[in-house]
Amino acid sequence: MKTNLTQFFRMLLAVVTISYAGKAVAQKSKSNGTYDNIEFKMAKVNEPKIPKNIVNLKDFGAVNGGYVLNTKAFEDAINALSKKGGGKLIIPPGIWLTGPIILKSKIELHAQTGALIKFSPDKSLYPIIETSFEGLNTWRCISPLYGKNLEDVAFTGNGVWDGSGEVWRQVKKAKLTESQWKKFVESGGVLNESKTSWYPSETFMKASVGADQNVRLDLKTKEDFEKIHDFLRPVLVSIQNSKRVLFDGPVFQNSPAWNIHPLMIEDLIVRNITVRNPWFSQNGDGLDVESCKNVIVENSSFDVGDDAICIKSGKDKDGRDRGVPCENIIIKNNIVYHGHGGVTVGSEMSGGVKNMHVSNCTFMGTDVGLRFKSNRGRGGVVENIFISDIFMTDIPSQAISFNLYYGGKSIAETLEEGGAKIVNQKIPVDEKTPQFKNISIKNITIKGAQQAVFLQGLPEMNLENIEISNLIAKAENGFTIVDANGIKIHNAKLDIEKPNVIDIYNGKNMSFKDIEFNSTSSKAITINGEETQNVEFVPSANSDFAKKTVIGETVPKSAVKL
Repeated sequence: MKTNLTQFFRMLLAVVTISYAGKAVAQKSKSNGTYDNIEFKMAKVNEPKIPKNIVNLKDFGAVNGGYVLNTKAFEDAINALSKKGGGKLIIPPGIWLTGPIILKSKIELHAQTGALIKFSPDKSLYPIIETSFEGLNTWRCISPLYGKNLEDVAFTGNGVWDGSGEVWRQVKKAKLTESQWKKFVESGGVLNESKTSWYPSETFMKASVGADQNVRLDLKTKEDFEKIHDFLRPVLVSIQNSKRVLFDGPVFQNSPAWNIHPLMIEDLIVRNITVRNPWFSQNGDGLDVESCKNVIVENSSFDVGDDAICIKSGKDKDGRDRGVPCENIIIKNNIVYHGHGGVTVGSEMSGGVKNMHVSNCTFMGTDVGLRFKSNRGRGGVVENIFISDIFMTDIPSQAISFNLYYGGKSIAETLEEGGAKIVNQKIPVDEKTPQFKNISIKNITIKGAQQAVFLQGLPEMNLENIEISNLIAKAENGFTIVDANGIKIHNAKLDIEKPNVIDIYNGKNMSFKDIEFNSTSSKAITINGEETQNVEFVPSANSDFAKKTVIGETVPKSAVKL
């Protein structure tokens, strides 16, 4: 009897222990949730509500194989679901060739594992429509996946959506191997006079002359744009002015221009997806979230030809007139391979960006890691940005970059031309002046970069209140800080190849504390600029900043404290 009681109590103790452990695991999982440790108030993002009706694409006459156009089958299936109030369209394994798919409310497109939806390379199937591209109101070819003024839309499953971008894009010879270049040339199209770029058609090549980053501002009517149809590359997925949109599971790849472009969406969830474009693809962005409210981007991977995860809100007057910021954004647990930027804000940010949390992301070989860009003429305010736990390797240019003189080129291209220029001339501040302020960047690891940190504001509108803390960086160059106010660099361990580690020009109200670097040069720190004031380097046991700092003649006396 005693033995039985002992066994009983042991079993009871085990059950209680397992129950407690289960609760502890659940609590831990909950504590690591999407909304944990967010620095601003944000309501839970609503998911789409899709009715339980289900249809299969094959039941509407779709033919597998990639040689029969299934546009009508998609249209009929979506219409059938819509008449029932909405539901799920199953796209089974197979190769499904199609023209544009026009979405409707309360529709879920579920591409099963093994399904490849290949959009037709026949450009005549994509009529031009009024839309927005590069932040400007313009005309473009309709997107392969297109929807406007919708509610409750979802893309699920593990299938692949392919935009046949190879027939749409210009390609630069310098970005290709010899065999790749030969293949493009032999496929048709035309070369420019210097034979350094391949164009899909002569119409495309001629239309690109005078374009403002792929938008022809001189053309006004639909008839004008019809004449350059081949030039008007669409984004792969365009969802506009809608509510409750979900991307969960599929692969989106090979887009004519940007890959996924949610524009003015309230309640957007992007998770568990793979976004792929050839690294040489012009304007081959991954995800461009523009003027959206309440956004989650998590657990996804990007390997693209331009910026990977990009936050935008319109360009210049068109963006200011729209006046819709991008706000309440959570970006967590993502991986970026190739790309011009891992996470990017701008350059089209004229409506503003606010309340953005980025954490636990890894960038491997992206041109830039964290990239903020704009220029005079944009306007807009970027503020309340919180970035933490970012891990970067093999960054060929700047790991952290703020550039208020962005001119449309990648940083790699800018560096090839001699780098960003310091411009000292102020112009009056007006609605066209961009502003970046109140930005926290912490717990950052950089293993290999051309430069660790580049911060360049405008003389008339400095970068303001940017704090970088808990930084470990191994790079060729250290810090460049130009026209910035309220910069705090705390707890940084810098392994920098060049003897000059920190270069400051017109810095105001700056604090450097617990800074360690390997340079023994007497010019490890250089400070210049007549507007420099209140710059403080707090000494530590491992530093003697006074012996390693050069202060320029134009710097006011007592402006620097070592």
